[in-house]
Amino acid sequence: MSKKNNEEIYDAIVIGTGVSGGWAAKELSEQGLKILVLERGRMVKHVEDYPTMNMDTWDFENRGLTASNQPKTQEKQARSGYTTHEASRHWFVNDLKHPYNEKKRFDWLRGYHVGGRSIMWGRQVLRLSDLDFEANKKEGIAVDWPIRYKDIAPWYDKVEAYIGVSAEKLNLPQLPDGIFTPPMELNCVETEFRNKLHENYTNRHLTIGRFANITGDKIYEGRGKCLHRNRCIRGCPYGAYFSSNSTTLPAADRSGNMTLRPNSIVSKIIYDDAKKLATGVEVIDAITHEKIQFSAKIIFCCASTVASAAILLNSTSKRFPNGLGNDSGELGHNLMDHHFQVGATALVEGFDDKYYTGKRPASFHIPRFRNLGDAKTKQKYLRGYGFQGSASRTKWSRAIKEMSFGEDLKEELFKPGPWKIGMTAFGECLPYHENKMTLNYEKLNEWGLPTVTFDCEFKENEKEMRKDIQQEAINMMKAAGFKNVEGYDNPCFPGNAIHEMGTARMGHDPKTSVLNKNNQIHAVPNVYVTDGACMTSSPYQNPSLTYMALTARAAHHAVQQLKENKF
Repeated sequence: MSKKNNEEIYDAIVIGTGVSGGWAAKELSEQGLKILVLERGRMVKHVEDYPTMNMDTWDFENRGLTASNQPKTQEKQARSGYTTHEASRHWFVNDLKHPYNEKKRFDWLRGYHVGGRSIMWGRQVLRLSDLDFEANKKEGIAVDWPIRYKDIAPWYDKVEAYIGVSAEKLNLPQLPDGIFTPPMELNCVETEFRNKLHENYTNRHLTIGRFANITGDKIYEGRGKCLHRNRCIRGCPYGAYFSSNSTTLPAADRSGNMTLRPNSIVSKIIYDDAKKLATGVEVIDAITHEKIQFSAKIIFCCASTVASAAILLNSTSKRFPNGLGNDSGELGHNLMDHHFQVGATALVEGFDDKYYTGKRPASFHIPRFRNLGDAKTKQKYLRGYGFQGSASRTKWSRAIKEMSFGEDLKEELFKPGPWKIGMTAFGECLPYHENKMTLNYEKLNEWGLPTVTFDCEFKENEKEMRKDIQQEAINMMKAAGFKNVEGYDNPCFPGNAIHEMGTARMGHDPKTSVLNKNNQIHAVPNVYVTDGACMTSSPYQNPSLTYMALTARAAHHAVQQLKENKF
């Protein structure tokens, strides 16, 4: 490969353009810093590059289902079910072009393009609480979070006010309320379920989920209100849900301070032994394979949990032979993801005269009700879970197994089918040191970089939790009077929830953690890591809101440090 140095020195380099990278770009550029934003994948422009955003089922060959003769380029990702529909499979990477290795199964779902997985994410945005931030310390698990809820609460406010979060307030200590736009509606069966939970339990609350989809009358620059198409994963032409493409990257661009460079694979961060600081990054151009060095005073590593750890591990030097900032030996360890695909389903009678309009892009949510710090909710396993689910009327496909035909069949197909309700839980995974990712220098990718090897599994605490999840889902649906209640516990592997986190955890002590309370690498203070890699534990809540809040907080800190000539 040829090498060259870019002579411009930026104030900051941001690696990655997902939810964290987009927020870093916005905050740093709007505060006057000249920034370079690097994305390893192709350019995706808002609206212009969403090819399936307005297509209907009949517009797709095979009605959108992947043909059996389709080239097998996503076999690992297909195990998860996320890549089986033509409407969105183009957002997920080619497994053959971007291979990885597994000592134990890990479903690594990736999107290499500008915007990253902020285009395809589930949009559920839930705050953490001090129940979560204090858990490790109280239980003697792993290391203590170096922050508490009060440290991040103002940044949750900032992010929610900017992205738009439709929700209702609950006044629950385990799920703090935020700044919300009007909530989407529960349908009649979901409302009935909520009422029955209140009748039968004192600490179980069903609410509409908290989603980053715009509702209400507030005006968001360049974005429109959600139209309930439920095609979010394709890219929304109205910008109705938050993504980097529709929101933070355009804001950074409007500042006039951002240079965005796609097709730029960051191979390592460059460390200067004399300055004891990072001085820039080395990039491999994904198209030409040329190596280029870019210089900056500050580096924000927002490439995603696994990719950020891979970059740091590959950033070796005399000072850091085992990876940049890896004095603790914890880099790549403590890999976590939520476990899910366990819950219950049921049929619901008595609402045959009721229906709903639109395709609401939100599920209901039952916040955590286990291990809340009191004797009544204490279980033999640690931590907790929350449910997400929905109720709907079954559709025409129910008639496939019917024996009717002709006019009777046609008449039946025009009628909505019976009501069905289902829910799955998202449960916390403890931070185990032995759950890890490493770099394999014997198996290189096409750019000559080491591939990632996963060695990660759910353990006994998670398995005990899953037993309780299934039983309580059954109990709640039976208490509500639903029929044909069936529990399920499908196989679930780390990575499948797409909430991977923890490979460069925050902590108080450089001997046991990679990052400090401000998301700086302990020994390299001008490198900030603010994506999922920074997480010290994996509370049950969907984590993206926390990544965004931590990123905004860290960007504010970095600007102040730069103004004080600390770097």
